[in-house]
Amino acid sequence: MAAPILSYEGLGLVQGSGWLFQDLDIYVGERDRLALIGRNGAGKTTLLKLLAGRIEPDKGKRVIVPGTHVVMLEQEPDFSGFATLMDFAVAAPNAPEEFEVAAIADQLGIDMSRSAASASGGERRRAALARALAQNPDVLLLDEPTNHLDLAAIDWLESWLARYTGAFVAISHDRTFLTRLTRQTLWLDRGSIRRKEIGFGGFEEWSDAVAAEEARAAQRLDSKLRLEAHWLERGVTARRKRNQGRLEKLKEMRATRAAMIGGPGVAKLGLANDDVRSKSVIVAEGVSKSFGDRVIIKNFDFRVQRGDRIGIVGANGAGKSTLLKLLTGEIAPDSGSITLAPTLDGIIIDQQRSLLSPDKTVRDILADGGDWVEVRGVKKHIQGYLKEFLFDPGVVEASVGALSGGERSRLLLAREFARESNLLVLDEPTNDLDLETLDLLQEVIADYAGTVLLVSHDRDFLDRTVTVTLGLDGTGKVDIVAGGYADWEAKRVKPNTAKEKAAPTAAPPPPTARKKLSYKDQRDYDLLPGRIEAIEAEMAVAETELSDGTLFTRDHAKFTALTSKLEKLREEKAAAEDRWLELAEAVEALG
Repeated sequence: MAAPILSYEGLGLVQGSGWLFQDLDIYVGERDRLALIGRNGAGKTTLLKLLAGRIEPDKGKRVIVPGTHVVMLEQEPDFSGFATLMDFAVAAPNAPEEFEVAAIADQLGIDMSRSAASASGGERRRAALARALAQNPDVLLLDEPTNHLDLAAIDWLESWLARYTGAFVAISHDRTFLTRLTRQTLWLDRGSIRRKEIGFGGFEEWSDAVAAEEARAAQRLDSKLRLEAHWLERGVTARRKRNQGRLEKLKEMRATRAAMIGGPGVAKLGLANDDVRSKSVIVAEGVSKSFGDRVIIKNFDFRVQRGDRIGIVGANGAGKSTLLKLLTGEIAPDSGSITLAPTLDGIIIDQQRSLLSPDKTVRDILADGGDWVEVRGVKKHIQGYLKEFLFDPGVVEASVGALSGGERSRLLLAREFARESNLLVLDEPTNDLDLETLDLLQEVIADYAGTVLLVSHDRDFLDRTVTVTLGLDGTGKVDIVAGGYADWEAKRVKPNTAKEKAAPTAAPPPPTARKKLSYKDQRDYDLLPGRIEAIEAEMAVAETELSDGTLFTRDHAKFTALTSKLEKLREEKAAAEDRWLELAEAVEALG
């Protein structure tokens, strides 16, 4: 291993009334490509600032090779006091020359003469990138570098970093970005840090193995308290397994939609079908929209079906928000028509965390100061509902102002998903969410009974979530592709190979003898779905009885028994789901 060029020994920092972390040993080698992983609130951004030398630790020694130039890209740079974006870029310590910034800015497609005060989030992010990259750093510290960037800018940044000869440490919720670029992982977890010489692509398997070993250690200690400390890790691992089953369901939904939109003839047959018409919740016919001489949408025809998960993608300025507003009826087309089903009842989640009053408590936001949350017509105890959104139940009395940005995002999701609705509109929902919250959001969307419209630049999230992708190229054309971002990208860059001579292919191997599941496994595979439904029905009955706000004081013994029963049913359901998913994978492997 090469000698580190930047390191900390025995690093510790006090935050509030206790240690945020202490006794951390961390190092960065001269060509490291490090993913820094951890939950919101774990201290990832703080750790980057310590590495950058921007804040002083309460203990520990920072060692840096003389002459090493460290540059940090902040998540929210401060543009106040600067007239233009260029003024901001050349005011940094060790500031680059204007021509150096301009060279990067030109490739990013940003006009650095833009007013800093009126620049959009995407323009500010690209200006900050131009400033950081133009400084020719030896170590680059990146805090959510893809936030507010469109897909073209993300592709450019990935290409730049792939050629970069220095070291970088990146915090990002963008799985595709981390998987493509990183070769080592730093995992900041509950005040300690682990390092492994694998890129982010191997992180989930590693973290699952660590969580499983810790759970076994807790069981060996026979300590209920230690087991409770691991409820979140076990929940995340189980959620990830269940999401594999949801991905299989997503593939089936995509196949169904592909049959409807796969080709002109098929599409016309689908539109003529009465069943298809009855399931349509939004119908766009011959829709066009322009602003001045600029065509945004041209001759767009599409039917959004009940239960669709629609992803809208494209470069900044291509018309994503315009298309979303057209489909939801917020704006009218210049020509053509948009028809919305009269029964549509939508909620919009656009990361407006500022709408949450900082003086209110979590209890106020979710339950109007009470103990019970009305979740789509079913009452749930607030502490149990908080666990579903990855909160420690003890946070119930915390003020919104004391929560991190990611925690406020999660609280907003918890509040909005509790409402009755059949249309969910998500505008860049993944900003400021950590990876485990993204897993949660993926699960909630998959289980949502209504229709979803989703604008996002998060490629992995789109691939895991949507059934149909609407891709805008900036010319007014809208590609309609069954599948996620990868499916749209494959169509968009598909080479013209029709004229090329096909390479000879090897003869297929002889068929092998087909194996079968054992009798017990086959029986479990056939019967478990029904058992899971029965468990869910029992859970619904128990939750209904517990929703009686007087039960706790009127019949405490019954309340305790029902609570215990509900917990056991949840455990039984999780075990049944995991068993069925294991068998489903075996069935798939058998072909």
